[in-house]
Amino acid sequence: MRVAVRVTYLSTFPLSKKKKPNSALRKVARVRLTSGFEITAYIPGIGHNLQEHSVVLVRGGRVKDLPGVRYHIVRGTLDAVGVKDRQQGRSSAL
Repeated sequence: MRVAVRVTYLSTFPLSKKKKPNSALRKVARVRLTSGFEITAYIPGIGHNLQEHSVVLVRGGRVKDLPGVRYHIVRGTLDAVGVKDRQQGRSSAL
């Protein structure tokens, strides 16, 4: 059984069709699997560097407040860099 697959990134669009009571512009991407299927995958974290034809890794896992989004893009692998200036832990002691 596969845990994650390589896919080709097609485009990004903010998705505003969230389930109540949440509200935000969630970043999702349209990606093409090697089998030819196009799926919608969530881009976690703040900001991203993805462009058309980037190669990314996709794993399973739905986003509870976005209907129809059942996959996540894996940050820090292939062309998807990790979240910039990400700090571990809750306090932001500079």
